[in-house]
Amino acid sequence: MTRRTFVVATGSSVAAAALAGRAAAAPRAIVDGAHVPVLVVGSGYGGSVAALRLAQAGVDVHVVEMGMAWDTPGPDGKIFANTTAPDYRSYWLRTRTKQPLSNFLGFPIDRDVPRYTGILDAEDFSGITVYQGRGVGGGSLVNGGMAVTPRRENFGAILPSVNVDEMYNVFYPRANAELGVNNVDQAWWETAACYQYGRVGRKHAQRSNFSFVLVPNVYDMAYMQQEQAGTVPKSAVAGELLYGNNHGKKSLPKTYLARARATGRVAITPLHRVTSVAPVSGGRFAVVVEQLGTGGEVTATKQVTADRVFFAAGSVGTSKLLTRLKATGRLPNLNNEIGKGWGDNGNVMCGRANHLWDPTGSVQSSVPTAGIDNWAAGGAFAEVAPLPTGIETYASFYLSITRNPNRAQFSYNASTGTVDLNWQTAWKQPSIDAAKTIFDRINATEGTIYRTDLFGVYKIWGDHLTYHPLGGAVLNRATDNYGRLHGYPGLYVIDGALIPGNTSVNPFVTITALAERNIARIIADDL
Repeated sequence: MTRRTFVVATGSSVAAAALAGRAAAAPRAIVDGAHVPVLVVGSGYGGSVAALRLAQAGVDVHVVEMGMAWDTPGPDGKIFANTTAPDYRSYWLRTRTKQPLSNFLGFPIDRDVPRYTGILDAEDFSGITVYQGRGVGGGSLVNGGMAVTPRRENFGAILPSVNVDEMYNVFYPRANAELGVNNVDQAWWETAACYQYGRVGRKHAQRSNFSFVLVPNVYDMAYMQQEQAGTVPKSAVAGELLYGNNHGKKSLPKTYLARARATGRVAITPLHRVTSVAPVSGGRFAVVVEQLGTGGEVTATKQVTADRVFFAAGSVGTSKLLTRLKATGRLPNLNNEIGKGWGDNGNVMCGRANHLWDPTGSVQSSVPTAGIDNWAAGGAFAEVAPLPTGIETYASFYLSITRNPNRAQFSYNASTGTVDLNWQTAWKQPSIDAAKTIFDRINATEGTIYRTDLFGVYKIWGDHLTYHPLGGAVLNRATDNYGRLHGYPGLYVIDGALIPGNTSVNPFVTITALAERNIARIIADDL
């Protein structure tokens, strides 16, 4: 069978199964003692792709998600809190916020909040804080929506064992279509007040001879125009993003997960955390699941069996779980690549102080639309990011993705029962050096300086965090070339843990496209 015939045949069978699936009864919420054909651990990009495609192929799927469903408005009538006013909904089991920008105009901006299973997890490891989405939809709930496909010439360094033609001819287009990727209207962008900060970023980039690119997004850009015009409720234009977006963003619950549920074959159980997976007789797996209350307490423990388990808890969640299961003897036959190859996508932040004649705007859309591409020459792609404070800051702010070779490893700490990550803050230096290839030149051209008040006292670089965790169960190393875990037929990894540390751009489109590639082969060969 040729590759083209395989893709066409798979698409035809999936479509036929989808029609049958709509008539199937939806599985119940997970109960103690249940048996499910497929259990998916996590509802982010990889888990959502797996759930949809398996259901369309006629398989009943149960998705277990540690976070909340985020379908009930709070006291203010909104589901999600605003970026400038974090509350109980904002952070995962913290009593004080941990915002990426810890300071502003010399003052600390974090505040006390009630402990709650909120939407953003700022998970601390040695040397780094990893920001992750918590809820049905995973990272799609809290990211900036920048849907960037890597340049084709860079792909070989990202996933060297994956066929480039398949990805760019089939799976990237499929992912972009399903995610609802669209482009901002440039004519509108050129005059929109909410993107003045983007136009200032372009002017400074181009005057220093850098390539400036408008990039696609999963935010509904037609809705954005209506927001700016004041004809619909404001969301991005009102600064919503970091703690969820109430209107225009096409997050996974509106795309993949909506289609998956419509098959009648997918159930999603929120506020449940998988703690153990182990083989049992008959080729099945016993899975221990803890039910959580909104204060993080365990309210029940359930054991279920599954014929197959897909790990899709995100790079950190999947890597920590597999590392623990191998070390504690639940899955001892996992190979020694488990936990290795983790990276931060080269993330580093900085701000620049502009002159008074370069205001960036008091109203800024929280959804970025552009970046500075210096990957070929300097190893950096810098997202021109907003500072939606509601006041004029005369500041340009950037999240850079850089070529950083450093990789960390997860390991099990038997004395504490926790999984550690050996990342070192000093490993961010290559990212800072790469970012400086852009911003040192811009500052020299414009006669401007770096802001020193955003990440602490007299601190230029936001080198303490990542939004883009990748790796820990690397494709074709910890798994085969399609995500099957070595040593255990029926166990799969299908999320960002497969990607070894860097994608050269924002990673979620690549995670989605890789999941589409892998699940197509798994359905064809294993089911």
